[in-house]
Amino acid sequence: MPTTMPPSPTGNRQKADPATGTRPFAGLAARLRAADLRPTRQRLALAKLLFSGPDRHVTAESLCDEAQGLGIKVSPATIYNSLNQFSDSGLLRRVVVDGIRTYFDTNISDHHHFFHETTLTLTDIPGDGVRVDGLPSAPDGARIARVDVIVRLIEDVHS
Repeated sequence: MPTTMPPSPTGNRQKADPATGTRPFAGLAARLRAADLRPTRQRLALAKLLFSGPDRHVTAESLCDEAQGLGIKVSPATIYNSLNQFSDSGLLRRVVVDGIRTYFDTNISDHHHFFHETTLTLTDIPGDGVRVDGLPSAPDGARIARVDVIVRLIEDVHS
């Protein structure tokens, strides 16, 4: 007899895989717990969207549109709060492009970004693809945590 599992992030009840006995979202739940986050239904749904494919850059608005398009019931405020919690816990990297645009990056390794001003999208630049010389010394009592470089691009209309 299959084991009934708690509701999935989309609200449907999930059953354990009969061959392995594992729950469909066990890996994501463990990842959230390892980051000291409780794996709520909403967080699991967002984690599945964010971490089940290649690295990506999202805004709260784009993730909200994606979730709603898939029938996931989660409020914009919950998405915004979850993205910030994921970022604060080290699961995502917050990329502030300007005072009004914040992106969240699933690639938390050392790297930089191109910002395409026409399409408002980010593209990764490998960490060793940029060299920064002449950084000032950090003030007393502080240290440089990292240097983020954002190279702004305007698409050539003649391409």
